[in-house]
Amino acid sequence: MRILITYPGPAMHNGRLFLIPTLLGDEPAAQVLPAGTLEVIHRIEHFIVEEIRTARRFLRKAGVTRALEELSFDIFNEHSRNEEFGDYLTPALIGHDIGLLSEAGTPCIADPGSEIVRLAHEQGIKVIPLAGPSSLLLALMASGFNGQNFAFLGYLPVDRSERTRKIREIERTATEKQQTQIFIETPYRNIQLFEALLQACRDETGLCIATDITGIRGFVTTKTIGEWRRWKPEINKRPSVFLLSGM
Repeated sequence: MRILITYPGPAMHNGRLFLIPTLLGDEPAAQVLPAGTLEVIHRIEHFIVEEIRTARRFLRKAGVTRALEELSFDIFNEHSRNEEFGDYLTPALIGHDIGLLSEAGTPCIADPGSEIVRLAHEQGIKVIPLAGPSSLLLALMASGFNGQNFAFLGYLPVDRSERTRKIREIERTATEKQQTQIFIETPYRNIQLFEALLQACRDETGLCIATDITGIRGFVTTKTIGEWRRWKPEINKRPSVFLLSGM
């Protein structure tokens, strides 16, 4: 689905592609987004988003007061095909800035937007990343784990035996390389992942769980697996980041 407005005539220079971080939860936009990021959001008229309704909600929370019907939205998500988004950057080619929005947090990090960024580079469009919350980086910062050597693994396997094998593999990597291992899960499967970690890992292995990081009820807690066995976190259906360390 595309909602478009008519573009004015050609401009002298290409527009730019701004990578705009969005909120991680229900916190006020001014609490987590810098003034410069908000200023860019307020003046851009063309957006590439994962879901229009979510994008509109975010723009309202960011203080955009103009009629949202005056803005243009192109949908790009994990279901998009290359032939569907080839013209999404056309506004930039005729002089208009474009904003690329993630559903939550930072675009292109655990997010499909990198394909749009690649296309922008190929077309000579300047790409500008803006400051804002990234759940992965915030979790790493607050974990107490190695922030100079780390890897993001995305989602672990859903199959129980494959997941157990993967957990033991990344625990071994975390210990041997002293490399922080970062991964995520669909919120409704957080409990299953947590229990799998308790079953597969050694007592001395470090586990950090960062949940609703910027929210009022958010927390970032680091314990050994042995300690986690005695304390169950409230993470069911709550966005969380998991980090494993050989300590």
